[in-house]
Amino acid sequence: MSAAPVPERMRISVERYLKMAATGVLTEDDHVELIEGEIFNMPPVGTQHSGITGRIVKLLVLSVGDAAVLLPGPTLPLGKFSAPQPDLVLLKPREDFYSHSYPLSTDVLLLIEISASSLSFDQGVKRTVYARADIAEYWVIDVAGQRLCRYRNPSGDHYAEAATFMDGDVVSPQALPECRVPVGALFK
Repeated sequence: MSAAPVPERMRISVERYLKMAATGVLTEDDHVELIEGEIFNMPPVGTQHSGITGRIVKLLVLSVGDAAVLLPGPTLPLGKFSAPQPDLVLLKPREDFYSHSYPLSTDVLLLIEISASSLSFDQGVKRTVYARADIAEYWVIDVAGQRLCRYRNPSGDHYAEAATFMDGDVVSPQALPECRVPVGALFK
């Protein structure tokens, strides 16, 4: 007599997740992300998050010009089981502005998450996913702590370099050193 099968958790693939969105199972009103095969409901964006997003978008657009494409909240397929929607991504320039296909991890110059209520998730699970996908540079803007945490040089499931910046510090993406972000200006 064989043992009865035990229920197992089913991981959702990026392909299936994108089909769910394309067919209306998931809609634009669903603020969800696929992380490691699981669909996560993400917290709503509050006013602090929106204000910081606006400030950093202005700083980045003014300083990078045509050297990069800045996309807010793009779907970023990473491997077979993750398709996060980071708050902001600076990408290698492309004539179609990524309107014909999703960006690849190799297109990412800088990935930014603004953490008003998801700091442990952004610095834990998401950081691991981004490191595994070989995202060269990842910034977490900690709203409550009024700081910017920078991760560089992915190695396996972690980043070899981590640094924290506060008011008075200026941070530049490694791929775009001419782009200068004064940390204190994000929180005023």
